[in-house]
Amino acid sequence: MAVRLNKKVLCFIDEFGTAGVAPFHLGAVFVLASEAGRLDKRFSDLLEPNANEIHAANLNDGYLQGLLHRLWAEAPRDRVIMINQKFSVQDGEAPVLYAQAVVETVKIGLKRFRGVLGRNTIANVEIITDVNHHNDHPQFLAELERARLNDGRYRGVNRIVRLDSAASRLLQLADVVAYARKWIVAEELNAQGLRDRFGIEVV
Repeated sequence: MAVRLNKKVLCFIDEFGTAGVAPFHLGAVFVLASEAGRLDKRFSDLLEPNANEIHAANLNDGYLQGLLHRLWAEAPRDRVIMINQKFSVQDGEAPVLYAQAVVETVKIGLKRFRGVLGRNTIANVEIITDVNHHNDHPQFLAELERARLNDGRYRGVNRIVRLDSAASRLLQLADVVAYARKWIVAEELNAQGLRDRFGIEVV
């Protein structure tokens, strides 16, 4: 019943790499608001009791892969979608490039999330992203507002929140999802492996 009553979609986004300098990846976790607390608890329960903020780049790859595998085994698979998207080096202002990457990733994620909600339109979306020097810039905010007014599925976004990732386990999960592309680059896994083992869609 909770799913029927609460149709808000939360999208947690973090990055691996730097927009405008080198190829970078966004990791995104899309989840129904009604399921976010349970997913947060599942992820937290898999960590050591005294674990502080999780930064994927500071952790062992084997540990991270085990963590993602166990999470996916317990996750509400019909209520969550995780996406890793790569962006090439482009000319332009970094905050604008970062914003455009967010817009593209959100649109792809919402297209897939239509199957979760069982409808074609999603009009109650909140983006939560880790604060950095790109997404705290006026150009970033202006580009997202332009997209919210004019850009297809992204018009379903009605709120953008920037948080320190220490305040959100699901932002930390998005960081791990972003980092996971490294395993494809290193030829440890392929896109099918990320999807089957960890539930991460590579686009």
